[in-house]
Amino acid sequence: MEKVEKVTEALKKATIGGDEKKKAKKEKKAAPAADASAGPLEMNPPPSFIQERIELFDRLYKEQQEEIASRPREDITITMPDGTVKVGKSYETTPAEIAKGISNSLFKRTVVARIDGETLWDLERPLEKSCKLELLDFNDDQGKFVFWHSSAHILGEACERRFGCSLCIGPPVDNGFYYEMALPEGAAVQSTDWAPLESIVSKVVKEKQPFQRLEMSKEDLLKMFAYNKYKQHIIKDKIEDGTKTTVYRNGPLIDLCRGPHVPDTGRIEAFAIMKNSSSYFLGDANNDSLQRIYGVSFPDKKQMAAHKKFLEEAAKRDHRLIGKQQELFYFEECSPGSAMWLPHGMRIHNAIMDYIKEEYWARGYDEVMTPNMFNVSLWEQSGHLAHYKEDMFLLDVDKEQFGLKPMNCPAHAMMFRHRERSHKELPLRLADFGVLHRNEASGALSGLTRVRRFQQDDAHIFCREDQIKEEVADLFDFMRKFYGILGLTFRLKLSTRPDKYLGEIETWDRAESRLKEALDEFAASDKDGGVSWELNPGDGAFYGPKIDIAVLDCLNRPWQCATIQLDFQQPQNFSLEYQTGEAVQKGETKAAIEEPAPPAPEAETEKDKDGKEKKKPLLVKKALSPGCARPVMIHRAMAGSIERFTAILAEHFAGKWPFWMSPRQVIVIPVGMGFLDYAKEVAGLLKREKFYADVDSSGNTLQKKIRNGQLAQYNFVFVVGDDEMRNRKVNIRYRDDTSTQARDVPFDLDEAIQKLRQLKSDRGMYNPFPHVAEAKKEEEVKA
Repeated sequence: MEKVEKVTEALKKATIGGDEKKKAKKEKKAAPAADASAGPLEMNPPPSFIQERIELFDRLYKEQQEEIASRPREDITITMPDGTVKVGKSYETTPAEIAKGISNSLFKRTVVARIDGETLWDLERPLEKSCKLELLDFNDDQGKFVFWHSSAHILGEACERRFGCSLCIGPPVDNGFYYEMALPEGAAVQSTDWAPLESIVSKVVKEKQPFQRLEMSKEDLLKMFAYNKYKQHIIKDKIEDGTKTTVYRNGPLIDLCRGPHVPDTGRIEAFAIMKNSSSYFLGDANNDSLQRIYGVSFPDKKQMAAHKKFLEEAAKRDHRLIGKQQELFYFEECSPGSAMWLPHGMRIHNAIMDYIKEEYWARGYDEVMTPNMFNVSLWEQSGHLAHYKEDMFLLDVDKEQFGLKPMNCPAHAMMFRHRERSHKELPLRLADFGVLHRNEASGALSGLTRVRRFQQDDAHIFCREDQIKEEVADLFDFMRKFYGILGLTFRLKLSTRPDKYLGEIETWDRAESRLKEALDEFAASDKDGGVSWELNPGDGAFYGPKIDIAVLDCLNRPWQCATIQLDFQQPQNFSLEYQTGEAVQKGETKAAIEEPAPPAPEAETEKDKDGKEKKKPLLVKKALSPGCARPVMIHRAMAGSIERFTAILAEHFAGKWPFWMSPRQVIVIPVGMGFLDYAKEVAGLLKREKFYADVDSSGNTLQKKIRNGQLAQYNFVFVVGDDEMRNRKVNIRYRDDTSTQARDVPFDLDEAIQKLRQLKSDRGMYNPFPHVAEAKKEEEVKA
């Protein structure tokens, strides 16, 4: 059959990186002159800016140490997580001394300190006052990021020593770190540079270079990095005049950095470069093209070996590979970041959407649809234009500026306020699968996980403040059920008020306390005690705190999916209100309560490009009407982006889709051409039940047909021959049960269809034909 053959061929050809690896080997053999490892390991002499930079650092560092030495020493108390209290001296006692005092092994595995639950602190930096002290190792998320940030500095040193390059930025990322740089004369990093760079890194690690912290003025920073136009830009753009920031030194490298870092380079025992690529300075295609080198590191070689094994397994599950193999989706250059969903991909997409819609029906949601494009006045009103403009697609229409919507919340707020609302209507749950667009940087686009055009299972709940707890509890129940049927576990984080926020602190505190209460109750309700939550300070949305939910796939990788956001600000921005039903206050009339909101006044006129006056839409905030109150707005999603969620599931299941969402559910295989009509009849009956069924009518051998069906990941293979045709039976092989892969006893066709119907209805991941396998085992025992 043509469909099966095409998928099978794709599976055979798309071995992980096979084509790329072969191509790379050919290119390497064809161009031995390009082998960068043939030249000197490092520049000799080193670039002149390195010594000039060190001289300025040494002078200022000496002054800083003298100033710190002159500060008064006072007794301080250091409280450990277990409640024990250590006594120390301000500007003398370091977290490293505390760790060593407990045990040397603790000090060796500690990466960084955390002060008072929020501030990360260098282990060798003296404490300045009494505090609570935590010692974080590599297993802590923040400890891991500090470890990888320090590793990025080591990579930066190796790159300067090898290339004499201008370093740009070198942050930690989810799976390691990278450093961006501009090589002299626009040269490019080659894969043959990796081994020499790793060799320099080995030297740096053996030298155990200490990380030294220095505070510098903006003027001194501009002087220190005068040779590097990229650092100059960052300093001028990010550091205010008259202020100071920090640099860190390890060996000859001095880098603009907030820190903190590990005590010395000797902590980085296992280091590997993973890939290199080109990038744009600050992610802007209008800026210089740079070179980016990615790496990963660990405290020991065992963890590195385990990581590489993990990467091999993850590569086999790459959703981009599975999408190609199974013909689910692809991308066209003429629309970057926007997936082209193929028929089999849409089957999965629709299965996810259908499940969510069923839950919406059961949980009292109303589905709505809102426009894709709005005048920017809407985004000004909501606050998104000020906080989100860089990520929006803006365009001129009728000489006015409009924006494609990156989210649905302002439109739903407008929908709530289009008429008077009563407390009897609350909670009002509006769900929207509308198309969203976000202007992601081209370099950040990655398959379905980072796109520009997508759909969310987006919904907004408008409720009274006393209904928040019940609504959030229902969302937790929704989430537990949804992830549970997919075999996904999850982690919860409460993200609190960020530095840039809307509204009053008192309102934020009230909102955060509501979510904390809901989280505590949910954690207490879990029978197995497996659900807990952690604080994620400063990472809330600009309009309110949120609960971030990261799902864990079968490889224990966290993926950000669901979110629950509590919003007291948008109801104020859009003057949302509902009639409370309470008695009217003295001096007020019922008519005053029920009076519709006055129409918004016309905006001031302004000139268009032709000099003509035009009206600018204006949404005016107004005070609460008598007898009314503001609703609370809960933003929520379960899957989040359907595109991203499909990618997660593709990798979680490794392309072996559960029956209820599988794009290829049954393949019917006739033993010979004489049984083709019966095979087509069986497939027709399955299709009538809305199962995705195909017939392999090719001239291949039976074994090859079965193998092709298995490679194409059909959940069930129905083999039909003479006995099956005469008795209206099918011979069933179940993909996920190896005991049914050989020929089994025939199964009644009508009963088989009924069991498949039940399996789909249950959205189960079980074998509905267990007795097939049992019957086979009994026959083997008798034999």
